[in-house]
Amino acid sequence: MTDRFCALTAVLWDMDGTLIDSEPYWHESELIIARDAGGDWDKEMAWQCSGTPVPEVARKMIERGTRLDADEIGRRMIAHVARREFERVPWIDGVLAVLESLSAAGIPSVLVTTSPRDMAVNLIAHAPAGSFAGYVCGDDEVAKKPDPAPYLAAARIVGVDGSADADAMARLLAVEDSPTGLASAVASGATTVAQTKYTQIDTSHGPQFASWDGYDGVTAESCEALIRHRLCRR
Repeated sequence: MTDRFCALTAVLWDMDGTLIDSEPYWHESELIIARDAGGDWDKEMAWQCSGTPVPEVARKMIERGTRLDADEIGRRMIAHVARREFERVPWIDGVLAVLESLSAAGIPSVLVTTSPRDMAVNLIAHAPAGSFAGYVCGDDEVAKKPDPAPYLAAARIVGVDGSADADAMARLLAVEDSPTGLASAVASGATTVAQTKYTQIDTSHGPQFASWDGYDGVTAESCEALIRHRLCRR
């Protein structure tokens, strides 16, 4: 890391809706499961559950008449989305260039997702080489979003103890898209950005420090500037 990048320590990325446009895969899985098991579910309900842990989505689907238990719904959802992502990782336009810019500047990325380990590993395997320093996933024994635990765990991967050093946490940039994820990242103390382009949920009044509508103009330099701005306001 050069003197040009002395404020930003790392970027912590949610997966669905920030790195990849996978919500259509998740929604597709929910609609198929509900249709096959007698549930009342539509795209609007699916969007309302975006960013929600799978067991919670399954519980809501059961409340809407889906005649399967939560474990089976979750298993089918994950199997469907994993198969689709293994066929093609649906990268969001421009995000690979952002990852490459960060890597070239010596700034590591960390994946923070509630998806299972094999899906996290698959994404990292298809990312630009050397982009990711590690990941926190749904199979890890940490509390799930909106708890700050996943982001605090991600911070430890890059050597930051967020429970002891709030200023160090503010030097981490977290990118999220859902209310659940934004709450988790903000509660951890990370400088949080809402990616708004790939969700139908209005997060304009959320707790984030800033928002991005896509990745046009986002570079390592602009991420550094955002952190500097946050630190000046502390």
